[in-house]
Amino acid sequence: MKSTIILYSTREGQTHKIAQFMAEQIGNDSCELVDLHQADDLDLSLYSNIIIGASIRYGHFNKKLYQFIEQHKEHLTSEGASFYSVNLTARKPGKDTPEGSVYIQKFLKRSPWQPKHIGVFAGGLYYPRYSWFDRVMIRFIMSMTDGETDTSKEVEYTDWGKVTLFTQRFTGSLTK
Repeated sequence: MKSTIILYSTREGQTHKIAQFMAEQIGNDSCELVDLHQADDLDLSLYSNIIIGASIRYGHFNKKLYQFIEQHKEHLTSEGASFYSVNLTARKPGKDTPEGSVYIQKFLKRSPWQPKHIGVFAGGLYYPRYSWFDRVMIRFIMSMTDGETDTSKEVEYTDWGKVTLFTQRFTGSLTK
């Protein structure tokens, strides 16, 4: 049995990439990755350590995240589960902390679960992969926030050192 599970909700794959990075640090043999959108029948009692990661799109987490939390809130609370958010706003200093992230503040008000540890990581900007509508909208948002607007570019803003620190903080609290 694997003792740690990392659940993730991703749009373009960066949240999954971060989950894979964490799993490698924790040890792939003891860590399982599960897409939150495929976790309807998941038995969380099989895991003693839980991390959930979710990305922001147009200012919101996917509703599946809140459904999962509602279904498993007692277990998430009793096991001291951790949470990380991935968004492009976190590319800016001050917006990359739980206190400085408007998305985390809204999440904490809306969610019946209060995570033990919270990480906020910048995501990736993948213009060529987006639909025409998303490319136009994200370019507009980026222009308003002094971000990259060249739609031929892909830019990864994730600070992997920060992900490492979050994972180390999480593993320091693992139950043995």
